Amino acid sequence: MLLQSLFSTRFVAATNFRRMSTLFANIPLKRKGGQVVNADALQGKTVALYFSAHWCPPCRNFTPVLKEFYEEGVNGGLEIVFISFDRSASDQEAYLNESHGNWLYIPHGDSNIEKLADKYGVSGIPALILIKADGSIANKDARTDVQSLPAKAAVSKWASQVA
Repeated sequence: MLLQSLFSTRFVAATNFRRMSTLFANIPLKRKGGQVVNADALQGKTVALYFSAHWCPPCRNFTPVLKEFYEEGVNGGLEIVFISFDRSASDQEAYLNESHGNWLYIPHGDSNIEKLADKYGVSGIPALILIKADGSIANKDARTDVQSLPAKAAVSKWASQVA
C-alpha cells in the first residue's frame, strides 16, 4: 500500500508538471532582469497569474503589496506570472523596475497575453488568479488573500486549492 501511495504521488506530480509545462510551452517567460526562463521552472510551484498595468492606479497600489507578499511566500513554492496590459514595452519595463518582484513575466505585445486574459475571464485589473496544473482556475480572487492573510498562510491555502 505504501509503495502504491508513493507511486501515485510521484505520478500525479509528474503529470501536473507536464500539464503546467504544456500550458506555458509556447509562451515566452522572463525574469525581471530579462533572463529567459523555461516553463519547466514552474514544476512543483503554486502559480498565480497577475494581470496589471502601470497606467492603472489600483494596480500601482497593489503591486508593492504583492511584491512583499511574494518575497515572503516564494520559499513556500510560489511563482507569479505577470501579464501586462501596459501600452508599450517601455511602460512595462518601467513598471517592472519600479515596483515588481523578481517574478516571471510575459513580454509586452506577445499574442498570448490576450489569449490568457480571455481564457481566465479577466474583465478588470489588477487581477490575481491562482491556477491549477491543468490550467483551470483554483481561485479567481487570490488578490483578496494577499490583502488579508499572511503570505505563508495564503500560500499554504493555495497549495491545497491547486492539489
